[in-house]
Amino acid sequence: MRNSKEGFGERMLETGIKGHAEDYVTEDNAAKMMGSGDLMVFATPAMVALVEMACWTSIAKELEEGSSTVGTALNLSHVSATPLGLKVHCESELCAIDGRKLTFTVKVYDEAGLIGEGTHERFIIDKERFLSKTDKKLEVKKDEVM
Repeated sequence: MRNSKEGFGERMLETGIKGHAEDYVTEDNAAKMMGSGDLMVFATPAMVALVEMACWTSIAKELEEGSSTVGTALNLSHVSATPLGLKVHCESELCAIDGRKLTFTVKVYDEAGLIGEGTHERFIIDKERFLSKTDKKLEVKKDEVM
């Protein structure tokens, strides 16, 4: 794995880039409402979304126009429950660059302390090519119907 600078177009990605995302725990992102449990506490799927947001937004402005990133792997521990009303936030750091593969370390906190931690991998993609490939799945579906 390369931990130095990696060029993508005119811009440069470098390990050490930090990200941040925050939210409040509400009924909308509670486990009971998201279908991941029956309690009104911060849902693990909501934590996943917060992690992805912190990571992709941290490097988005460093990417060549027409490029983006997609999440491909996540190893996340949800170690403490958070009740409705508290603020949660994720801190991310780009720790490895291997070609188009980016690896981040993440920590998630509520107002009382650490609630989750892990790693997240994202791949740099060309948006147009990625969506074109994805849309081909619709053609397969149409062929099955006919």
